[in-house]
Amino acid sequence: MSTIHTTHAPAAAASHPLTLPLVGLLAAGAGLSVAALYYSQPMLGELGADIGASARQIGLVPTLTQLGYAAGIFFLAPLGDRYDRRRIILVKAAALIVALLAAGASSAIGLLLVASLAVGLAATMAQDIVPAAATLAPEVQRGKIVGTVMTGLLMGILLSRVVSGFVASHFGWRSMFVAAAVSIAAFAAVAARALPRFKPTTHLHYLALLASSAHLWKRHGALRRAALAQGLLAVGFSAFWSTLAVMLHASTWHLGSAAAGAFGLAGAAGALAAPVAGRIADTRGPELVTRLGTSLAAVSFLVMAAGGLLPVNAQLWVIGLGAVGFDLGVQATLVSHQTIVYGIDPGARSRLNALLFTGMFIGMSSGAALGSLALAQWGWPGVMLLAAGGAVSALIVRLWPSKKPA
Repeated sequence: MSTIHTTHAPAAAASHPLTLPLVGLLAAGAGLSVAALYYSQPMLGELGADIGASARQIGLVPTLTQLGYAAGIFFLAPLGDRYDRRRIILVKAAALIVALLAAGASSAIGLLLVASLAVGLAATMAQDIVPAAATLAPEVQRGKIVGTVMTGLLMGILLSRVVSGFVASHFGWRSMFVAAAVSIAAFAAVAARALPRFKPTTHLHYLALLASSAHLWKRHGALRRAALAQGLLAVGFSAFWSTLAVMLHASTWHLGSAAAGAFGLAGAAGALAAPVAGRIADTRGPELVTRLGTSLAAVSFLVMAAGGLLPVNAQLWVIGLGAVGFDLGVQATLVSHQTIVYGIDPGARSRLNALLFTGMFIGMSSGAALGSLALAQWGWPGVMLLAAGGAVSALIVRLWPSKKPA
């Protein structure tokens, strides 16, 4: 079909050396930008009480943030194939700074919800940074470089909760949003000097660019399976993290945001092991890793669901160990899905990446909404059974035989 006019010429890679400090900058930028999606989660209990929002209203904060991210990935991330990624990254950084400051200044739920949606849209800067790293990396080091940047992104997702829990507990939730805006401003100042310009890999106009994304989706079954499976896993991932703080705050533990954020350390331990999964994918194939990862996530959620039968103190240990297990499973599966998707068409990496992550963050936003409902109706075991159902469904997708080889 003639609508995909892509070129495989590496943009800027040949003329700009990829140094270790630049890789570190890209990893930091990916982590700081995606972290903005999760700073609010450990603070929801205190934040809702401060602005007078109900549990259902405050549950919309992570939902709209994730929905904004999913919409931004689908409608904005494909522009990385059409325009200079450096300029896109800097524009989104400026927008993210404004959105974070607006969230920190909110005194009513309405402004906070609008700011949360804007944070989600602008935080898609992370999805411009990862394809930028793939473009700059030499062919023989592409997997290693993308894996390093993805590690930064995953650590941003998980450690954001630790940081926000600590800052909110000691300095208030508004301070966390201000500190987040400062961190993005610092990244943008360095990136403006360090990042090279990127040549477009296509000259399609915007609507044709979106249409070509639809063509890629229809054409590649491997892409559809990856997006569906990762989206189903994301339901459980988001349901856990978006309800944990509320559950700990309101339950017999009466623990605050710092305690909820500390569970992010357990998740970070799982994410640090994800690069090992990437190496296994290189040697044994990504399909095996997706099956192992989805299985590990399902078992972890089921164990946490059964943990409610244990004594109170033991339940906290089960949640901590379960967080290590399911985060490792989710992140290992994501790295393997990216390996599959990036190999489909090097000239369409931004669009392929956008489609994969659109599916993932639709799952994230759905998980935040369904998790809040499950917690209200059936308590913490209901949330864990919801999460386990998503993980089991993802495993079924990965086990289902494909009609054509990926």
